[in-house]
Amino acid sequence: MIKMRYCPPNVTLGEVWINHGTSQCFMETLTVSITAGLLFLFGSAQLWIYRKYGTQLAQLSLPRSKLYHAQIFFTFLLPVLAAMRFILQATVLNGGIVYGYMILSVLLTVAMFPFSAYIIVLERNYLLPSVPTRGHGLVLLFFWTLVLISESLSFINLNREDWWFHLTTLTDEIEMAVFVTRFVSCVILFVLGLRAPGIMTTRDYLNLNNSSSEHNIEIDDTGVTNQGSTFRNVWKKMSVLAPFLWPKKDVLLQFRVMFCFLLLAAGRAINLYVPIYSKLIVDSMVIQNPRFRWDWVLIYVGFKFLQGGGTGGMGLLNNLRSFLWIRIQQYTTREVEVELFKHLHGLSLRWHLSRKTGEVLRVMDRGTDSINNLLNYILFSIVPTIVDILVAVGYFISAFNGWFGLIVFVTMSLYIAATILVTEWRTKFQRRMNLADNAQRARSVDSLLNFETVKYYGAEDYEVDSYREAILSFQTEEWKSIVTQNILNTVQNVIVCGGLLTGSLLCVHMVVTHQGLTVGDYVLFASYIIQLYVPLNWFGTFYRAIQKNFVDMENMFDLMREQQEVIDAPGAGPLMVKRGVVEFHNVSFGYIPERIVLKNISFTVPAGKTVALVGPSGSGKSTVIRLLFRFYDVDSGSIVIDGQNIKTVQQASLRRAIGVVPQDTVLFNNSIKYNIQYGRISAPDGDIVTAAKHADIHDRILTFVDAYETKVGERGLKLSGGEKQRVAIARTLLKSPAIVLLDEATSALDTQTERNIQAALNRVCTNRTTIVVAHRLSTVIHADEILVLVEGEIVERGRHEDLIALGNVYAAMWEQQLKAGDMSEIQETDDTNSKERRDSNA
Repeated sequence: MIKMRYCPPNVTLGEVWINHGTSQCFMETLTVSITAGLLFLFGSAQLWIYRKYGTQLAQLSLPRSKLYHAQIFFTFLLPVLAAMRFILQATVLNGGIVYGYMILSVLLTVAMFPFSAYIIVLERNYLLPSVPTRGHGLVLLFFWTLVLISESLSFINLNREDWWFHLTTLTDEIEMAVFVTRFVSCVILFVLGLRAPGIMTTRDYLNLNNSSSEHNIEIDDTGVTNQGSTFRNVWKKMSVLAPFLWPKKDVLLQFRVMFCFLLLAAGRAINLYVPIYSKLIVDSMVIQNPRFRWDWVLIYVGFKFLQGGGTGGMGLLNNLRSFLWIRIQQYTTREVEVELFKHLHGLSLRWHLSRKTGEVLRVMDRGTDSINNLLNYILFSIVPTIVDILVAVGYFISAFNGWFGLIVFVTMSLYIAATILVTEWRTKFQRRMNLADNAQRARSVDSLLNFETVKYYGAEDYEVDSYREAILSFQTEEWKSIVTQNILNTVQNVIVCGGLLTGSLLCVHMVVTHQGLTVGDYVLFASYIIQLYVPLNWFGTFYRAIQKNFVDMENMFDLMREQQEVIDAPGAGPLMVKRGVVEFHNVSFGYIPERIVLKNISFTVPAGKTVALVGPSGSGKSTVIRLLFRFYDVDSGSIVIDGQNIKTVQQASLRRAIGVVPQDTVLFNNSIKYNIQYGRISAPDGDIVTAAKHADIHDRILTFVDAYETKVGERGLKLSGGEKQRVAIARTLLKSPAIVLLDEATSALDTQTERNIQAALNRVCTNRTTIVVAHRLSTVIHADEILVLVEGEIVERGRHEDLIALGNVYAAMWEQQLKAGDMSEIQETDDTNSKERRDSNA
């Protein structure tokens, strides 16, 4: 009877290093035992907690994701690969010889991965009595990390003489294929574990009782915003951003980009050679016959000058790269801001009426800043640090031995993993602290703003006590945030010192036992490790900053994804205005489907004539103006100008042909000249003055100290209502449109100011097709036709005298205004309008 051996012949379980590599018996036993043991121990505890306190979720509330199914697939693929490998080892590989460690490895692997899949399904379908986390629990995350590390340990055996990396036989090729498949599967499973595609997010939790996607809101540092996973759809976000990153319009900037990356690569090489020359200098001093190697000292100092301070923060290469990157950063910022600004101007009036200007501006500023910050953090901090770690691992494996490479790799991996996990965990404490801080500030401001009310009711003590409670709540959350930060720093310090201690002990041991290392090698190891740890200390800060920048970018992308509601039809040509006839054919429109504003209205405005729209508020008068200017598209029917449907012509040409004097005139915070010239940007000064004279504002402008260069202030608030209205009239006169729209242009003015402006309006409308929306009927009594709108329908039409004679809706409105106002003023306005109309016709 042949007794099965646990390890191959001449190999014991205690032997670790064999033939320039690790013992497969030792490594597989160690890794699979630790991984499986920890998973079964802590996983069982997690199952007990979920069984006792977990609440099952409704299937409809669970996120639908193909990545979740991929996660389950790779979870079961790995034990299948382990079983296939064992079968091959028992039949084809190793001459069909099976050892005990192989059986242990395959049994534990086949057991622990389905167990982890069960925990995945449990975490997906059950919720503990708390707000859900943003991913899987620590048990699974730690398990996937250990699995990836255990697979990565195979790279230590690159130099082992009898290892299958050399691909000398068919057995080696099969082993290599299985290993690559297994390693890639572990990487994918690790990434999917961080992504947690099947786990309910905070957004899903808050929307369990809300089926409307319009209310997908989550609590953030600032109140309510979109949280979720900040790294979801990261490649999609970067693909949207990519066209702005590469300066395709400037060849010189493209060379700058490539040169900056060359400087970055040079920095990685210098980071390697600085500790190497430090070793050479030390060895030159401790040998039996010391030598004065001034050349090595000079090279070392030169490299330090290029590197700068050990972190690259003050080095020549970094400063040169930062200097060259300025223009590239400005290009990216400029392109993004211009494209976003252009996109916002292309959005519909519906969107602009619902948006908050301050919020949009903040999103623009934060979004563009986040792009630059992301580039700096990822390209010049995170990526170089990771490259430095990989270079260090490769260097120590080749120059020292695999154990040093393993120490560096494990230490750095644990450091990064711990930083990410603890940072994710402590985010909720930071958020709660910020919310408590906001509550404290709000409490103090609210109390001080209502100072008189507090005095009225003698509630000073109550307000002080309430403020004290708000401070205590903030300080409680602040304490938790600070403590968790200290926990993060302690964990990082333990990992760093553990790696430094292990490597230093091994290095010193090999130096004193003359195993091929020198004193300089110890200096190299210690200085190189410390050099790697310095940028890693900022990894947690960079990670949090990247999270915030992704959120800011996401808000900016939300703006970019806003669809343009009114767009030019494919192949649309310019509007050709010959006479200026405007026709509405059976037009219906509603701002929302549930409420129709215009109901199948039809009318025609002949060339050079004036049609007035009157009616109660909300009857749809201003909507007619907005539809003609194509701020919105009609739901049914058509609007035609000189036989051309306005939906088939270019919006820019349509709006060039129409001039508008709105009810609420808003001016730019610039000079009067600028605001008048805005009607026709290329207009010379003489035309500006002529337009001002026709608008009866020229003489008034000359009384100002700066005349036409007078600043009108924010939204024109330094001018009176009548002055603003006349500037708007002058602007429209300067534009000289074929069609004029007056949207209650004098409704907000007093009677005397209205009389003065009405004459200027008559000049604007002379020989032009005009549509007037009016509240004061006295301003439209000489219109060629008056349309009376009630609840979106034309109920009466005709001239003023005819509508008065009918004695219906218009006559009632006229009588009501006569009773509310001074009859003599209306009659005087009537006479003034008649005189101005006769003068204009003359």
